[in-house]
Amino acid sequence: MSIHILQTYPMPERTENVLAERFTVHKLHAASEPHRLIDEVGGLVRAIAGIGVPKALMDRLSALEIIANFGVGYDSIDLPTAQARNIRVTNTPDVLSDAVAELTIGLMLSLARHLPMADRYVRDGRWPAGNLPIYREIGGYTLGIVGLGRIGREIANRAQAMKMRVVYHGRSRQPRQPYVFYGDLAEMAKDVDWLVAVTPGGSGTERLVSRKVLEALGPQGMFVNVARGSVVDQDALIDLLATGRLGGAALDVFDAEPEVPETLRSLENVVLSPHQGSATKEARDAMGALVVANLIAHFGGKPLLSQVV
Repeated sequence: MSIHILQTYPMPERTENVLAERFTVHKLHAASEPHRLIDEVGGLVRAIAGIGVPKALMDRLSALEIIANFGVGYDSIDLPTAQARNIRVTNTPDVLSDAVAELTIGLMLSLARHLPMADRYVRDGRWPAGNLPIYREIGGYTLGIVGLGRIGREIANRAQAMKMRVVYHGRSRQPRQPYVFYGDLAEMAKDVDWLVAVTPGGSGTERLVSRKVLEALGPQGMFVNVARGSVVDQDALIDLLATGRLGGAALDVFDAEPEVPETLRSLENVVLSPHQGSATKEARDAMGALVVANLIAHFGGKPLLSQVV
């Protein structure tokens, strides 16, 4: 008898083809009437592949055994409900670390050298009237990383290759890491030129990068967020950027994606990206393969490859 799974998010074609070969797939994200689909198949669904699994959805899936999250962050899954029902949860760590780290360095270079502005300057035919102002390099400056996990360490490696000094803040010191550790985030922000947030989302990190932290970073400081929009106080961020009390920001994530405040979109000291940290063919294919591998392991009675709970 075929195993029924619910897909809640579009995945690479290769992944979807493999899922269709091995399981009976119901695509919730593509359903014209999602609630009717759940009414029809909710009692059959034993697995979810995708993202965004609130308690209300789990409550309607009486046979649910496993959620294979398509991404490393799992803050869109109600973990307490999953744990209470012994529903297993997996994610896709490691395979997207390079992609996010590359984008982070790209955002930093774009902000430091005003690359989006430079592109518009040439396209608009303004270059004959004169050159752009002279901007900054990133080499020789200090980078503070908020969250020295898998992705954070890849960012640190690349930053060092760019001749930056690296320090970090986290829940605890990592004794095998060569970087200076700060237990107080505001103190670290005061001592660095660049602050990159790459910590997980969720209630434990909500507004971790507070107004106090951003003010400590100062009018020459640069903030980069490739974590979650909830990690930073977005209203304070906009206020400090608009009044010159923060030097600049490069953001791949926002509070209410895909909506981005008009004030933020209008600022020239900001580089904006539509949450594309892992949006490379290589990373997405690898993420999809890990989703499939976890599902196959679960239903084959084998250990999960990347279990969260």
